[in-house]
Amino acid sequence: MHRPLRSLASALLCLLLALTGCGPKEDTAARKAKEGYLIINNAAEPSGLDPQEVTGLLESRIVYSLFEGLVNYKADDLSPIPGAAESWTNSADGRTWTFKLRPDARWSNGDPVTARDFLFSYQRMLLPTFGAEYASMLHCVRGAKDFNEGKLKDFAQVGFRAPDDRTLIIELDNPVSYFLGLICHHSWLPVHPPTILKFGKIDTLNTPWTRPGALVGNGAFTLETWEVARRIVVRRNPGYWDAGNVGLNAVEFRAITELYAEERAFRGGELHITGSVPPPKVVKLRETGAPELRLDPYLSTSFIRVNCEVKGNEDVRKALADPRVRRALGMVIDRQQIVEKVLRAGETPALNLTPPGTGGFVARARWQEDRAEARRLLAAAGYPDGKGLPKLEYLYNTSEGSQKAAEVYQETWDRELGIKVELKNQEWKVYLSTLHKGEYQLARSAWIADYNDPNTFLEMFITGNELNQCNWSDPEYDRLIGAAAREPDPAKRHDYFQQAEQRLVVGAPIIPVAFNKNKFLIRPEVQGWYPTLIDQHPLNAVRLRPAKGD
Repeated sequence: MHRPLRSLASALLCLLLALTGCGPKEDTAARKAKEGYLIINNAAEPSGLDPQEVTGLLESRIVYSLFEGLVNYKADDLSPIPGAAESWTNSADGRTWTFKLRPDARWSNGDPVTARDFLFSYQRMLLPTFGAEYASMLHCVRGAKDFNEGKLKDFAQVGFRAPDDRTLIIELDNPVSYFLGLICHHSWLPVHPPTILKFGKIDTLNTPWTRPGALVGNGAFTLETWEVARRIVVRRNPGYWDAGNVGLNAVEFRAITELYAEERAFRGGELHITGSVPPPKVVKLRETGAPELRLDPYLSTSFIRVNCEVKGNEDVRKALADPRVRRALGMVIDRQQIVEKVLRAGETPALNLTPPGTGGFVARARWQEDRAEARRLLAAAGYPDGKGLPKLEYLYNTSEGSQKAAEVYQETWDRELGIKVELKNQEWKVYLSTLHKGEYQLARSAWIADYNDPNTFLEMFITGNELNQCNWSDPEYDRLIGAAAREPDPAKRHDYFQQAEQRLVVGAPIIPVAFNKNKFLIRPEVQGWYPTLIDQHPLNAVRLRPAKGD
């Protein structure tokens, strides 16, 4: 018999493979996990890395690794913990906060982080000539709104003071119960004044100070590589005050926009975490109980923006300026179809803007889904069966999910109302710029809470807010949001928000569609990536543990 000879040959072959390293091939993610090198797909090329200019979630993920504010997020529940400030106190009336900066806080070039750096940063954020879209995040500070709107010229009269290099005092107009959560937001992050002024004036936009070799930050990581439309790599900052407790050596943010390409990269061992999951794949993974699938709850709403003041097309401007037309568009959307057939990850239909439970608030206002009433409203506006209404344009950012939803809207509006709609897609950076300029008619949008309070959703639609990209104005809505900001009683404050939600339904500058789920794939090596309501994950708390058997 020849079996002994065959067994011997097999044994020799196995030994040869082991010696030559030709055994089962280790994939990139497994190899990088051993190096403490995390690879995340960030879903698109970021619009920038200036913490005071960016507005998107994908940009904020990178920005938080490079800069640190007064207060940080605690990894597991996003409660506020000390950051650049080691301690703080609040006055008895709740209006004055005093922060003590830690003596060992340093910029990545070695400069100490001072209270005056924060003053410079907040002045930059509020300058009307800078035009920060998130400037309203600082409007709770005494005089900040007036300075931002050009009514107050002297920044020294705004409620920020630095009596010494390690003390920062912030005076508010009214007590803000969620203030520590608010200042965790990236709009409150500091920038390095000498670096900003090296490349322009304090209010100069889009200078190259955020490029590798130029960017100076104070976060747990430094910027190493930026390959446009491909990847950004940040490397652990040895000068960070808490560097010894940072578990990762580097983080790579990929920019894969196509959902199936992203999923293939994950399956091929190129990614530790994806940005999303193709909806058909979600269904199959849920059925099999796949451990790599995460469906986390979070405070996010998908909706359609309606430009209430379209420029350059008078016929479209007239149509979309009429709330009856806007309400008709929203009344015919089958939200259940969207969540079941398009999104498919356990999302729920949204008939109002604020996700239920945000800061303990549940809106009572509801959109109607009523095709007959929609047709009546359209006819009353002068467009029976869509006759006389010009073709509209719907804008969305490049992604399969956004495209599928857009196609459903297009078909629904044509079938139910006789309204023709042309679809237009743009890459993420261009899409954000188009929204900011108001150069659209209808647009796909989604909002993720910046902090756990209804105000994060409702404040952006007040008149003049840079985030009010619908160009909608309602004095009564403005009054309600202002009253809520001044109201210390939680129940009364929520009542103002209830009325504001109703004004949004009646005015219809937006059409809520779905309350979202955070769906992504994650490898078992990743530790410390907790489910959080606003999808923030402090990278200094993330660890990589090589999988068993590696």
